Amino acid sequence: MHTEVNPESPFGGPSVPKRRAAGLLGRDSELDTITGLFRAALHGRAVSAVVVGEFGMGKSSVLTAAGELAKAAGFTVAIATASRLETHLSGGVGRQLLEALTHAPAEPGSPRPRTPHAAEILPDRRPRNEQEQTEALDAFFRTVRHAAEQGPVFLGIDNIHLADPWSMRCLAYIRHRVEQLPVMVVLTSLIGHLQTGEVALLEMSGCTPATIRLRGLGAGHVAEFLRVSPGRFAEECRELTGGNPFLLSALRRRLVPGMELDTAGSAMIGEVLRVRMHEYTAAPKMLEAVAILGEDASFDLLARLAGVDESTALEAIDTMVRVHLLTNSHRPALSYRFVRNSVLADMPLATRAVSQSRAARLLHDSGAAPERVGAHLLEATAIRIPWAVDVLRLAARHSVVEGDPGLAVRFLSRALEERLSERKRMAVLLQLAHAEFHCDPDLAPARVREAVDHIDDRETAAFVATAMILSLCCGPDARLAINSAGQFAARLDAGGPDAVWPLLCMTYLAEAGSRLGPPPDFRDFERQWAPLNDPAARQSRSGLLALDTVRSGKSSANAVRHFGEALSGEQPELFEQPYFFTLATAALADEPALTDRLCQVLDTQRLPWDFHVPKGALATLARGIALQAGGDLERASVHYESLVRQFDERGVTGHCPIAVLCAARLIEVSVDLGRHDVANAVLDKLDFGATQALFTHNYLLYARGRLRAATGEPELGYEDLRGCGRRLEHHGMRFPGFAPWRAHAARTALALGRTDAAARLAEEDLDAAERWGAPRILGGALTTAGLVRDDGLGEEAERLLTKAVDVLGGSTAKLALAEALTELGVLQARHGQAEKAVGTLRLAVRSSKHCGARPLETRASEALRSARTSLATAKDNEHGLTKQEYRVALMAAQGLTNREIAEALHLTRRTVELHLSGAYRKLEITGRPELCSALGRSQRVDGD
Repeated sequence: MHTEVNPESPFGGPSVPKRRAAGLLGRDSELDTITGLFRAALHGRAVSAVVVGEFGMGKSSVLTAAGELAKAAGFTVAIATASRLETHLSGGVGRQLLEALTHAPAEPGSPRPRTPHAAEILPDRRPRNEQEQTEALDAFFRTVRHAAEQGPVFLGIDNIHLADPWSMRCLAYIRHRVEQLPVMVVLTSLIGHLQTGEVALLEMSGCTPATIRLRGLGAGHVAEFLRVSPGRFAEECRELTGGNPFLLSALRRRLVPGMELDTAGSAMIGEVLRVRMHEYTAAPKMLEAVAILGEDASFDLLARLAGVDESTALEAIDTMVRVHLLTNSHRPALSYRFVRNSVLADMPLATRAVSQSRAARLLHDSGAAPERVGAHLLEATAIRIPWAVDVLRLAARHSVVEGDPGLAVRFLSRALEERLSERKRMAVLLQLAHAEFHCDPDLAPARVREAVDHIDDRETAAFVATAMILSLCCGPDARLAINSAGQFAARLDAGGPDAVWPLLCMTYLAEAGSRLGPPPDFRDFERQWAPLNDPAARQSRSGLLALDTVRSGKSSANAVRHFGEALSGEQPELFEQPYFFTLATAALADEPALTDRLCQVLDTQRLPWDFHVPKGALATLARGIALQAGGDLERASVHYESLVRQFDERGVTGHCPIAVLCAARLIEVSVDLGRHDVANAVLDKLDFGATQALFTHNYLLYARGRLRAATGEPELGYEDLRGCGRRLEHHGMRFPGFAPWRAHAARTALALGRTDAAARLAEEDLDAAERWGAPRILGGALTTAGLVRDDGLGEEAERLLTKAVDVLGGSTAKLALAEALTELGVLQARHGQAEKAVGTLRLAVRSSKHCGARPLETRASEALRSARTSLATAKDNEHGLTKQEYRVALMAAQGLTNREIAEALHLTRRTVELHLSGAYRKLEITGRPELCSALGRSQRVDGD
């Protein structure tokens, strides 16, 4: 290495070298700091530096490189290394320094004085008394001073935290005595190491040492160290090891193409750490506990897994945090994944498996999520853990929901390693078939056949297959469930209807709900159930009879009776099936007692069969539908919004049938509330195309049509409503109360000027509603019919709307009543019945406000103000004729024809006829001949 003579140095030695030590990556700034102190030492002033860092961060290498640079700069270099095995040897580090100083080469041409041997100055025992100690300390100081008088001295002590106490005392003794000598002291220490001896670090390094903190290498230096190209792989390696050179060295020895970095570790590193932690109480056990628990580590679980009391556990954690082996966080964790993997690699396989099983049990007992418990059960291989099967199945279910079927396959494969009954093995195999179906659809059929082979009990097999149908309700999942159920039914069919009816029931509902066309004929297998005496079979038969009645749209009373029979038992499975739930809640929305019973049946303590559906969601949705039907829009909206948030969190809003229904209901109720922004936000989150295979897509189509019609897109809204109708008609759905698409399509058609289409739709809607017979449905259809049948005189429209108010007045359908009152009041005001209109519209405003229907309330309020204004200005004669009515009537009484009156007043003949009709009604006469006498009576009264 090239050096230059430094003319400013009092010793005439070389200046600071301009080249760095070779082979030391990423430490230029640290070495710059050290070499920056050379100048002060070369000018005769003592300096010191402390290099600290984590285990393996390269402290020794930095000290060695600094020594080489110091030697090149003209220093006499003496470096000593402390070690754990020599801590008890008194004066060991000091003797290493003295050996280096006393054997340093003399300056050329100068005589070499006789220097005592290191053992003479510092014997291998600590001096017995104060005099011996003083003499030894003085001898150590004189040796250092003598060397410094010959030229600058560099004293380096590696791992000072492991030095023996007597050597530490020697260093502390000379520290202040060499302040005016060219002495540089550089110490290295493990970061966070607690000084428990008689000498503190500051006493050896001075009060103001330069502290140099070694940190991990950057990604660029990591790439160079590992001899790989810079980029993502190098960054991942740095994240894995923290850029720690010692860990990188271990990683480099194991690098192979395509290796999985997440599991990379070194048993050698684990062994070194375990040995080094032995000097701290319980630290090795706690280190293994932290590695085993990983991200699930908490203080209480760590102590219990390590088998130590909390005080001891806290002390061990404190120590490992201070030395940066653990992160400084509320939940202890090893600083780097490579360290955790290394600690695990050092553990014997049996020990590791047992520890993982104990960790799983601790987590399970503490209420941890099944996925977290399952993660440890996966590592507890070759150990029988009977309680783990149910946890693994639940974890697999959650994994599929979260979109990780591969993990679900691992959980279920681990469950199959346990000793299982045929029943449970069959259930696990079916669940595994579903998980594998999401990974590779070709694997599922073979797994289903394997499950069928394990049937040893017909009732159990039917139950398991039924559970699969209830669990898998979304698109391709439903097809898998139906196909699997078919294989099970074929195997069970020999046992007669008693063995197979529950499975046939759920298969029928799944088929019906997944078809765009007509569902299978219910009567094909319903007759088989007639002789069955099983109460559950009778309840299910009643439920399907109710469903058949709903689809036919024939009789609300019969449907309600059958639903009541189906709800008489404690079997929620039928009502949990999405297709059945969707139609049952629509049909029972006007039946408070049965709705309460339905919510009780659905509000079970267990999780729903469909793993997409949160616990309690079905009861909440059923209650929301009933509230919406009753006109309590605000409360219904709260129910729907809370559920949509939960479905969003699970990421299933766009493909779970129940989630789609809930979102559609929220859109619809938001339209009625006037919250179009909320409705649009919900609609924007949905993949409209992905829901088309679901029956509940029909309701979504209907809700979007209503939203579009309400937000200035009537043409698009009309197309959506008609599209919903076509799908429902193709499905054979004649129930007018599921999604009242005809009523809203008729109103939208009327707004578009398509009066013929509006009249046809309204007529069809009224026929269907009269057939069904429920007040809310009939009242709504009558309201629509009244809107489209306004013949100018308003008599037929008023009759229909009045009937709608009468029908709805005795029902719980407050929103439908508010709509009918509003339309009746507007009609009355339009046909000159201002006084009647004021009374009707006052009720309409009150009702719509109670429901929270702001758009309807606004419309009714505006109509009410207009009617009041008309009423205030209309009575300019006794009979309450308007000015125009009076003028027209007077001209008619004078003998003018309608055409002559129209020409004189610049009106149409139709308008003249309307004014005359209004005058006849108010004057209580039947026609033109009575006008003169009627108007004469009015004039005589006015004259009197």
